[in-house]
Amino acid sequence: MYLNTFAHGSDPLDMTGSDEFRSLLASAGDLGIPHVRDVPYRSCNIVLRQMRFHFLEWGHADAPTIVLLHGGHQSAHSWDLVSLHLAQRYRVLALDQRGHGDSEWSRDVTYSNHEMSLDAEAFIGAMGLHKPILMGHSMGGRNTMLLLRRNQAQVRAAVIVDVGPELSERGRAAIGGFVQANQEFDDLDHFVRNVRQYDPYRSREHIERTVKYNMLERADGKYVSKCDSTPRRLGIVRASGPQENITLDDAAGFDLPVLLVRGANSNILESDAAERFASAMPHGQLVTVPDCGHNVHGQNTKGFIGAVGPFLERSAAG
Repeated sequence: MYLNTFAHGSDPLDMTGSDEFRSLLASAGDLGIPHVRDVPYRSCNIVLRQMRFHFLEWGHADAPTIVLLHGGHQSAHSWDLVSLHLAQRYRVLALDQRGHGDSEWSRDVTYSNHEMSLDAEAFIGAMGLHKPILMGHSMGGRNTMLLLRRNQAQVRAAVIVDVGPELSERGRAAIGGFVQANQEFDDLDHFVRNVRQYDPYRSREHIERTVKYNMLERADGKYVSKCDSTPRRLGIVRASGPQENITLDDAAGFDLPVLLVRGANSNILESDAAERFASAMPHGQLVTVPDCGHNVHGQNTKGFIGAVGPFLERSAAG
């Protein structure tokens, strides 16, 4: 049984009257995130590459468009506070990537970054978007980089959050260990306690408000991860080969504005690796957000939107 509300068919579902939206507004108020209450916000479905994908649409259709790609073992809702803020000026489309959130699980268990980047490319095309800004965190950032390498003419600019060609194996192991250890629970409070221990930057209240996007209630009453948690999922096992991995030489070919956002206490993207990545890109910029780790936009949302705001304004106007 799903614990959250979303559109089940082809008709979009207005989310602004839901308890979930009221809960989000409460979190935004607690954290001092600038927002408006009457923002358009819909849950939608689309078929891409013979799979059903769920996405969240925020803001007005005639505003500059930003496409958001979440990290592994997360969902489009991981961007909710950011989306709520950005929807004041932009049309924001947050995609649940395959095997995550409320999108379909892959029948042939294909969860490579390459396939996910093709999904994102297909989404931009199917939605008829003209050169949107593409923003990706962690796994979504890897997918963003692969799309840029293959078809950067499709996007106007990119924001890559706490990921790059060179990653810390220690940090990857920590994330993989957390994911593997948090697959099944007898009650949601156990999961909340584990998340709170793993992520001390977020309040318990905020974690409790978002837990419904991470877990399902199984028929036997146990709570299990909403993500397809096969070991072949790329969020757990790193793929290899040139099709999957980006190099600094590849980054040198990203001939468009790219903002790299690093969490000051990230255990995934070390500061020297971030500097090399930003320097390799012809128009690369690096900004470091304090008081957060790898999950920058969730752990210091106010700092994150302050860091990306000027870049988004310049890119949308360009």
